[in-house]
Amino acid sequence: MDIQNLLPLVVILPFTGAAIIGLLGFLSPNFRKQEGLIGGLAVAMVAIPFVIYLIAFLNFDGKPLIFDLFSWMETPDLKIRFSYELDELSLIMGMIVTGVGSLIHLYSISYMHGDKGYYKYFLYLNLFIFAMTNLVLGDNLVVLFLGWEGVGACSYFLIGFWFKDMEKAKAAQKAFVANRIGDFALLTAMFLIYSTTGTLTFREFLYIGYDPVTLKWICLLVFIAATGKSAQIPLYVWLPDAMAGPTPVSALIHAATMVTSGIYLIARMSWMYYNAHEVLAFIAIIGALTAVSAAMTAIAQNDIKKVLAYSTVSQLGFMFMALGAGAFTTAIFHVMTHAFFKACLFLGSGSVIHAMEHAHAAPDPQDIRFMGNLKKYMPHTSKTFFISTLAIAGIPPLAGFFSKDEILGKTFAAGHENTIYYLVWFIGICTAFMTAFYMTRLYVLTFEGKERFQYQRTHDEHAHHEHDDHHHEPHESPAIITIPLWILAILAIVGGFLGLPEIIGHGHYNWISHHWLGGGGSPLVKNITLHASFFTEIILIVLSIAIGVIGVSLAWKLYTTQGLQGDEVVKSKLGGFYKVLQNKFYVDEFYNAVIVRPFVFLSDRFVMFLDKEIVDGAVNGAADLTDITGGIIKKLQTGLIQNYVLIMVCGVIAVIAYLML
Repeated sequence: MDIQNLLPLVVILPFTGAAIIGLLGFLSPNFRKQEGLIGGLAVAMVAIPFVIYLIAFLNFDGKPLIFDLFSWMETPDLKIRFSYELDELSLIMGMIVTGVGSLIHLYSISYMHGDKGYYKYFLYLNLFIFAMTNLVLGDNLVVLFLGWEGVGACSYFLIGFWFKDMEKAKAAQKAFVANRIGDFALLTAMFLIYSTTGTLTFREFLYIGYDPVTLKWICLLVFIAATGKSAQIPLYVWLPDAMAGPTPVSALIHAATMVTSGIYLIARMSWMYYNAHEVLAFIAIIGALTAVSAAMTAIAQNDIKKVLAYSTVSQLGFMFMALGAGAFTTAIFHVMTHAFFKACLFLGSGSVIHAMEHAHAAPDPQDIRFMGNLKKYMPHTSKTFFISTLAIAGIPPLAGFFSKDEILGKTFAAGHENTIYYLVWFIGICTAFMTAFYMTRLYVLTFEGKERFQYQRTHDEHAHHEHDDHHHEPHESPAIITIPLWILAILAIVGGFLGLPEIIGHGHYNWISHHWLGGGGSPLVKNITLHASFFTEIILIVLSIAIGVIGVSLAWKLYTTQGLQGDEVVKSKLGGFYKVLQNKFYVDEFYNAVIVRPFVFLSDRFVMFLDKEIVDGAVNGAADLTDITGGIIKKLQTGLIQNYVLIMVCGVIAVIAYLML
């Protein structure tokens, strides 16, 4: 079968799944109870597009495939068609989104079992994949923006899924507002591109020569948009709070979809950034600062999902470091490897939380201080979590080592052109050490050492006797949860071999950068190709390995021997700064004091006055004027014919007098 005919299904199927689940769930209470049917349908609507992507990948000949649906907006000056384009970049992103997304859908069938909003949850998940597909496949900025806004809206629905809890509702609002700031910047960039080129289609505006000032503004505005979606300073604050949603949602948002959209957009527009070196340096600096600040914050967090959330922010910072160094394909490489190990970590945390909730063993099922020795009860979850922990820590030969080492190497090489990149590289090395340390801490306090939780007596008919000592124990999750964990863990082991270091075969074995995205005479993604010497590469690789091993070893020794007291050791070393880390650098408090409260004050004192006295006053005044005028005019309605005749005669006399004079 011609793959061209199958491609529209990658867009149609997720939307169809969302529509069917939403309509039947709304109309039929009986359908809402069919969890297996709902979950199976939702999984199929994402898994089938993945298979189509895979077929397209195996048969891809280097020529972009375009499927044009219809004319969307058409004026004499602007023609926007609702069309999609499948090329090397959108194909690899589509495979990540639907591949990891289908595993998360499968995991969710068990995780969300019994939830009252079960059908709504899968409706939102399918809609999320549909929006992300539009973002990735759109051949112009308008279709991309539709997906860009769509993932923002779906994230609002999913983060606030349990909206009756006010904290969760506020987290959804925070994500929505933070993203609107970035979205405004993207709209402004789109207006600037159109006013300069007269088009918003990627193939038409990317390769046009721009005025240097205009080019810098476009690139800067697109980067600001990316800081919103991809959680960089100063708009990263929504992402840790996004943990309020169900854990599979955290995996979907943090690992493979929404947070990668900013990296994807900049990589898509790499031909423009190639000539905006000042903006690239700025991107690298922001990425480095985001990476190191988030890593420091993660060291002092005790919520298992919060640690992973700040880890995501930090890893996104690494991706922006790569973008800033002009290594756009390397950033996409880390997007891929990060999707594998971070999805595994988040889904693993959900398995842990599920077990702790079932056991009623701790006041907070997400607090790692009340865990310990869970590997005894959860062998599959602990093993997959351990593999992914080593992957994100940069231990070879796992996937995270290859992509993170390439980022650090490209950043160091960029220092030959601009010394600021040496500072960025040093910050990256420090961040890599902290990543290895806090992720090992997370694993050890969760799965190793002594049990720091207590069982609760069951309350069923078998446990009502006074001397019955049967208790709930934490237990391993069912296969429908552990199978996705193992698939992701295996990918976290082997995924890095798609991007072997430059010193092996002069980069010819780096499939993703050398062949897939950066190959050919006119590569899709335009890298700034800077390479360190062979000797320097060797030193950088050895240093990268050493940093990861030292970080893992220190944390392992500290927390396996001292347990929770290990935190007291860290606290004594950091002094008062530890409290700053616990409180996340007081960024939320700063934003509340400087932005939120002044706006609320102005709203109460000025905007409300403007609304009540000016806007409402104008409307009410118009109504009063109409009432008064009507009261005067109605007196003319006497009901006497002679009065009406008199008025008509007066009117005729007035007209004649006007004409004569």
